[in-house]
Amino acid sequence: MSEKKLAAMAISWYDQNARDLPWRVPDVGAWPILISEIMLQQTPVVRVLPVWREWVARWPEPAALAAEPPAEAIRMWGRLGYPRRALRLRECAVALVERHAGRVPTDLDELLALPGVGSYTARAVAAFAYGQRHPVVDTNVRRLVARVVAGEPDAGPATRPADLVATAELLPDQPTTAARASAAFMELGALVCTARAPRCADCPLAEVCGWYGAGRPAVPTGPTRRPQRYAGTDRQVRGLLLAVLRDSVGPVPVQRLDLVWKDDVQRSRALAGLVTDGLVELVGDDACRLAGDVATPQRSTVD
Repeated sequence: MSEKKLAAMAISWYDQNARDLPWRVPDVGAWPILISEIMLQQTPVVRVLPVWREWVARWPEPAALAAEPPAEAIRMWGRLGYPRRALRLRECAVALVERHAGRVPTDLDELLALPGVGSYTARAVAAFAYGQRHPVVDTNVRRLVARVVAGEPDAGPATRPADLVATAELLPDQPTTAARASAAFMELGALVCTARAPRCADCPLAEVCGWYGAGRPAVPTGPTRRPQRYAGTDRQVRGLLLAVLRDSVGPVPVQRLDLVWKDDVQRSRALAGLVTDGLVELVGDDACRLAGDVATPQRSTVD
């Protein structure tokens, strides 16, 4: 079976089984798609959906976000996690206004040059917003290609140039069809060809899958690494501190933040990290606020 036939099988499955997600609506626009791709990094779809809707409603174009202080992006990010992504999205909006007249560029190199936009995100936007032929390779796609094409149970911990080449070889020549194939591969990897409980009986590629044909050797049976602990970590303390600052207007006395976490050393370390990351700024010697916070906040409803 040709590699292009494999893509056709994946697209046929996708047409019948793809999740109904708002950033997949035809003509949704490149900016909402870019927002979704940044939000979906290390974050489940169910958590992203309400935050994405709020962002797109409030900032339908990059210029709208670029005109806001960083504090508002942090507030609207709510509890989505990894809040530096909110700052990167705002920096990206500013760059789009300054370099591209407020529009998301179509050129891959120009996408790659935007703040917070890496190899995966740039290719995803080029493919899904503009129908271009690029290998869009995330963890799910690498795993799918490793199993179907190479007969391996997994593809390793990080994307390599070889992964891009292997995925590109599977894409149809017609750009818009290739973009749909990329979406299909991602959806199959996310819903069917999962890491620890693959649903091979439901997979449209099972009959041509090298790994399935070999009897699914070395199928992963448990986590490959211990899950990261959250309770009691600096990350938890950072989240608690940000929650107070998001809900406050103007500078917050440090004494109020002292109530958030009883360990003085850890609390101070977490606050210092927020300052270093550009999420929080000090106001004098005894207060702090969200970066650039100058106005009454419009609170997110999905905290």
